[in-house]
Order: sequence, then C-alpha cells, then structure tokens
Amino acid sequence: MTPPTDSERPGAELLTWLAALRTLSARAGADTDLREVLSLVADTARTLLGFDFCGVLIPDSDRDRLVVQGWSGLSEQYVQRVNSDRPIRLDSGSPSSRAFHRGEPVSIRDVRGEPEFALWAGVAQEQGYRAIVAVPLVAGADVLGTLNGYYASVHTFTRYEIERLTLLANHAAIAVTSARRLDELRTLTGSLRRQRDALARSEQIHERLLTVTLRSGGITGIAAALSDLIGRPVLIDDEHHTEMARVGDSVEFPIPALRSTVVVHGTAESGATIEAIAEADGNPSGWLVAGVRLGNTVAAWIWFPGDIETLDPLQVRAVEHASIVVSVELLREQTAAEVERRLRGELLADVLSSGGSLTDALLLRARRLGHDLGVPHVAIVAALSGASESATRVAWQRALAAVTELASQYRPKPLVAMHAGTLVTLWPAEASTSSPPGGMVQRAMAQVSQEVTATAAVSPSDAADAGEAYRIAKGALDIALQGGRAGTTVTLADLGIVGLLLQLNDPAKLTAFAVRTLKPIIDYDADHRTELMTTLRSYYACRQDRNATAQMLLIHPNTVAQRLRRIEQLCEVNVADPATTIEFSSALTVHGVAART
Repeated sequence: MTPPTDSERPGAELLTWLAALRTLSARAGADTDLREVLSLVADTARTLLGFDFCGVLIPDSDRDRLVVQGWSGLSEQYVQRVNSDRPIRLDSGSPSSRAFHRGEPVSIRDVRGEPEFALWAGVAQEQGYRAIVAVPLVAGADVLGTLNGYYASVHTFTRYEIERLTLLANHAAIAVTSARRLDELRTLTGSLRRQRDALARSEQIHERLLTVTLRSGGITGIAAALSDLIGRPVLIDDEHHTEMARVGDSVEFPIPALRSTVVVHGTAESGATIEAIAEADGNPSGWLVAGVRLGNTVAAWIWFPGDIETLDPLQVRAVEHASIVVSVELLREQTAAEVERRLRGELLADVLSSGGSLTDALLLRARRLGHDLGVPHVAIVAALSGASESATRVAWQRALAAVTELASQYRPKPLVAMHAGTLVTLWPAEASTSSPPGGMVQRAMAQVSQEVTATAAVSPSDAADAGEAYRIAKGALDIALQGGRAGTTVTLADLGIVGLLLQLNDPAKLTAFAVRTLKPIIDYDADHRTELMTTLRSYYACRQDRNATAQMLLIHPNTVAQRLRRIEQLCEVNVADPATTIEFSSALTVHGVAART
C-alpha cells in the first residue's frame, strides 16, 4: 500500500496554515519594511487559497483613495496603472472601496458584468482576471485596508472560501499593525538620531564660536568662524550700520543705504530671526540678515548672501549661535569700555584737583591707562546742545565714544573723559596731528548727530599745569557760548582781551576788581529786584545805542534812559565819559570771566 502524501495526511492543511501564519508573524516582527510585509501577506493568501493574483490595498496619506502597496502575481504595469491612471477612490463603487467602508467582504463573480467595475475593466482584462473578492483588514475598530484575491476565470465565491480569506485577513491585519508600529518606531528612532546628531553639531558650533570670544578673537574672529560654518561671506555691522567686521573681500556687500532699511522683528526672547532683505522696488536683494540683541534692543546685524530656503537647519543654528556670541562679545566690550571710562574720569578728576603737582602714584595710574601726563598738555573743553534732552543725552554717549576713538590713534595718547558736564581732553602738546586737535575734537562730536551743536575751546600750550589749562579752556567755552559762538572751536586769540584775562592766575583779584566797580549796581538790583546790570551789559553790547538796547531788552528807550541815570547816580559817574566806558566794559568782562573760573 502506497503511503499517503503530506497533503493527504490529517491536519496537513492546518499545519501549512500555521507555518504560513508563523512566518508572517515572524517577518512582521522583524526588521522588515512595511511594503515587504504587505507583499508577504499577498503571497501567503495566494499560496494558501489558490488565487491567481493577490493584492493588499492601503489608503494613501490623504485618505481619499486605496493604493496597491503589496501584491503577488500582479504585473508592475497593472499596479502602476491602478495607482495612477485608474485610482480606486474611497468614494467610488469599487469592491475594495465598499469592503473598506462596510467592514465586510465584497465579491464579484464576473467583473465584466458589473457596471460599477467598468472603470477598471480594461486593466482587469490586461491583467487577465474575471473574478475578485475584497476582504477588509480589521484591527480592533479600525479598517487598515483590504486583502484582494483574483481568479483568471469566472468564479463564484463560497462562504467557506470567504471565511478562510477573512481568517487570513485578520491575522494579516495583526501583522500589518505590528509592521506599521515598527516602521513608525524606526522613523522615530531615525528622527531622534538626527536630532541627537544635530544637537551635538549645534553644541560643537556654539563651542567653536564661544572659543573665538574666549580667545579674544573679537567680532572679526566670530565673523570668520561663522563664514566657515555656513560657507558664505559674512558682514557684521553695529546698530548704526557702521561696519565692524567682514569676511569675503571679493564680495560686494550691501551698501549702508540698503542696510539701513532693515526693520527689527521678533522679541528679545525669540532669539535671532533671519530676514530676507528686498530692494527698493520690492524684488529680493539676495541678502539675508539676522539681528543681534542686547536686552530689548538690536545692537548689531549679521549679513550674508542667499535665500532662506537654501539654509539648512545647521546653518540656521550657526547664525543663531553667532548672534548670541556676538552679543556676548559686545557686552564684554561695553563693560570694558564703561570700566575704562570710569577709570579715565576718576583719573582726570584727580589730575585737575592736584594743584599742579602730580604724584608718582597718579603718573603710574595714567601710564597703566596708556597716558603720559609727564609731558605738557593742552586742554580741550567741549559741550553739546540739542533741541531735546533725550537726543542730547544719546549724542553725549556717542560723542564720548567718537573722541575716545579719535584719541586712540595718537601717541602719546590723549586723556578723554567727562568732567563737570563737559567733555575734557588733555591733548599732549607733542602729539603730531594733521590739523589742530581742538578742531578735530569739535568735528568728531558734531558728526555724531545732526540734532546737536558741538562747541570746543582750547587752552594755550604754555599753561603751567593741566588744572590751569582746564580752567582757562572752560572759561573760554563759557564766554563763547554766552557770546553766541556755539558750533565752533574757540581759542584765546579769538576772545581778545577776554582771552588775556582768562590767563590770570588769581581769579580772586579779577573778582575784587569787578565787585569794587559794579558793587553799587549789583546791590541795588539785589535790594530792589531791578535789572540795572542787564541793562548796562546790553548798553555796551549795543555800542551805547539806547534804541538798540531797548530793542534787545524789549523795553521803551525812555526806560533805558531812566535806568542809565540811576546807574550814574549810584556810581557817581557819567556813562558817556570814555573813561567810564572803559572801566565799566572791563569790569563787566572781568565779572563774567571771574564768575566762570
């Protein structure tokens, strides 16, 4: 007797099914691509159930149609046409769409006799099938897709065949879910790895830029490092669009007029925001810019060529880190400048109050700051005036920085600091300059803003000491401002006799002379709240013309005459007498000078 074959043995079909399902489960749980698992599902169904062709259809990302993503026996051409030219839309009457929506199997004995299958009749004939059954892949409450079986001939699907296909579909749904979860996990793992790598690279970028600052590379070093990191030329300018550093000499960077059109966006908390800059006509300029913030204000700008779309995440991160490091460098420079300004101010105050004899300790302090106070200096005292207090305050800060920058170019180095509400520069007499230093200081201050007026006065070069030079220059400045000579540079030669009087070493003698001559008038004004001193000063300023004096004081000429008679009575003089004119004119000048020394 011939022994039975494997297919004839009891339970052989069950063993085959179990082996196939075990293989399917193993492949779904292994490191297998989802598309490979779907093709294995189709191949298993075809093998176990004897279909001529099998396919697995899954909704696309928009969930508006079913796409063949796994198949067995079907041709590549058929799959391509169904997925593109003859799409199986979920709102169509195809057996696959109905099975997906109903969650129940749908079969067609002969597709050629099914009106709703007309759209796919041509591709069905090309592939060579007549019958089709679609069973939903159900996982819990979700329908994942459909498992389709095809016969080349007309075929009536029995309940037993559909039940076996449904059983396989249920196991396949489990396998598809597992494969999908693994696929999502792989995608997530890949994303996490990319994020980890990006974070590590970001830290490397930040460390490299920060190292430049720690090694005192300055803004220029940061620009060079950033240019290397992003592979593009870089220009960094300050808040006023004055260039601080550039890398890429062969590149024509935007002109200041274009750079000044940049508008601040974002907040201090939002970090650097990269903006695309447009030309005046609205067309792209091909330049990108990122603001560098210190607190709530933009202190600098980072410029580089390109479009935002061409930047990869690491380049964006490099610009963001560069913005942070530039802000750190600017803060360090500001702090150092503030400390140096304070030290210079304290040094200047001690020098001016030293009484002419500088101690060794004072000279040593000066040398540590780069100044040689052992050589003769001229004093330049300058002031600013503006239409508004805020504009003047900002202009003072810029003026101090501008004059400090000017002084740093010369040796011996001039001492620049604020003192008693003015900007004082002790300029070494032996320092070689292309033009008088007083004029250079005045022009440097005037250029910081169009809203302010700068005035400077210069002491003689033969002053006994820095204190005397300052006193003379300060007096000259006050006289110039009182005389309406703002916006200029004044020397003692410009002030005539007043300049000579300013050089007297004993202000007490000047005061005594002025008080002795004018005391009756000063006392009368104090006791009667009159304006005899103002009238007398205006009278001589108007060359003893009573009508002109009246116009200057906005009073009647008779009032001027009455006041002059009162002065004559008090001082027992005749104001028309030439001797009295000389005495009063000199006393008035000396009084003004003495009051300021």
